[in-house]
Amino acid sequence: MKFAIVTDSTSDMNKELREKYNVDYVAMNYVLDGKEYPASLDWESHSPKELYDLMRAGKRISTTQVPRESFYEKFSSYLKEGLDVIYISCSSALSGSYNLSTVVAKELKEEYPNNTVYCVDSLISSLGQATLVIMADNMRNEGKDAKETAEYLIANRLKINQFGTCDSLEYLSRAGRIKASKAFFGNLFGVKPIILSDIIGQNFAYKKTKGALNSKIAIADDIAGAVINPEDQILYISHADAITSAEQLKELILERAQFKGVHIDYIAPIVGSCVGPGTIIAFCYGKEVTIKGE
Repeated sequence: MKFAIVTDSTSDMNKELREKYNVDYVAMNYVLDGKEYPASLDWESHSPKELYDLMRAGKRISTTQVPRESFYEKFSSYLKEGLDVIYISCSSALSGSYNLSTVVAKELKEEYPNNTVYCVDSLISSLGQATLVIMADNMRNEGKDAKETAEYLIANRLKINQFGTCDSLEYLSRAGRIKASKAFFGNLFGVKPIILSDIIGQNFAYKKTKGALNSKIAIADDIAGAVINPEDQILYISHADAITSAEQLKELILERAQFKGVHIDYIAPIVGSCVGPGTIIAFCYGKEVTIKGE
């Protein structure tokens, strides 16, 4: 292994994916009823149904960034082995984890001068962030070093396209995770926002549809319009306890673009607490994102 790859709780990478691509992660935390829980990608504190049902029942869940000591311990464990590290973070527009990681990396450079922690701001989250992580592993397997890989990820991160929708903008608005006014949608019954990750890594509700089916059709059209060489890549779909909607979205997308394969999984606790139950999001590698939220 030429270098270690580390991500965080917002990557939504389950154990199978992490083992397949030899990836480690640092956990953020979520707070429920005054108690703090590690945001495990293996759902060790609450199952997906438990967590999303609590949100449906009106429970408020807040989140924290990666603790400093977690960065220090995780990065140090690899630097001690003589390895460089690439940390691929949640978008810095959504979390303070990236900025904190750069501080810790600079401190550790003095302690381990022969190795480096390269911090990459993914400008996205969920399985879009995971797509960059997987790209890093592919480059590692091709013999690329950490510096070259990190530079490539930074140069190509805006080619990861995200299109999704949620049942309500309430969760994103409450968490300060969206760049659009709720008034834009008028809170009309049945209006569904279509949300992308813009050029600064901020979620932006850039258009609206009427009804759940039309929102899925819009996402499928957007993915088909953005993707490059779908036959060579995996379509990633994440969902907040909405597997039926995710499967419907998959079929609509595959009618428009023939991907090599499809991976569907839960949105993990950190992203899930911000987007709310019922959310579905699709990700692909394609045309560079050029939209900036108003």
